[in-house]
Amino acid sequence: MSAPPPTPSSPPSPASTLRRSTLALLAFWLLVAGLLWAGFSWHEARQRAALQPYAASDGALVIPRSPDGHFYVAGEINHQPVRFLVDTGASGVAISEAVARAAQLPPGHPITLQTANGEREGRIVHGVPVRAGHLAHNRTSVTVGLRTGAPDAALLGQSFLRHFDVRISHGEMALRPRMGAATGAPSSGL
Repeated sequence: MSAPPPTPSSPPSPASTLRRSTLALLAFWLLVAGLLWAGFSWHEARQRAALQPYAASDGALVIPRSPDGHFYVAGEINHQPVRFLVDTGASGVAISEAVARAAQLPPGHPITLQTANGEREGRIVHGVPVRAGHLAHNRTSVTVGLRTGAPDAALLGQSFLRHFDVRISHGEMALRPRMGAATGAPSSGL
């Protein structure tokens, strides 16, 4: 007996063709979405890295301007981490009561603060170690009474900045130590 001749396979049904095409399209768009996500994540990470303050070879602290137009740098008030908004027009370093408590600052002296919303009570504490990036000044006057939404927010003003040469150009602020200024080298105050 001989084997029956092979029968030609039947063409795929329209439903199975549609299913395969739909799955192929879905796989294609998932791949495209994944590549776009990876690309945007890489770009965002590069942008964030470009905004990080850094120490220049001459010892300067270089702070890139953030997209909101301000300059921000991580720092410390009496070893308590804060995020400074650098304000060359502010007379002093200013922090909230919460930061002052966390930094265990002494009571200081009562003062009246002049704000855009009028006067309010605050206090000033002298001789506080302050660090911005790798730069430090161990005897800074700090005003307590800043009101912000962020728990670690602080204002870096002239009571710290006057000990450094400040230059702004090409979207960056550079703080350079003056002769005799503390630069983050180990010292008794920090």
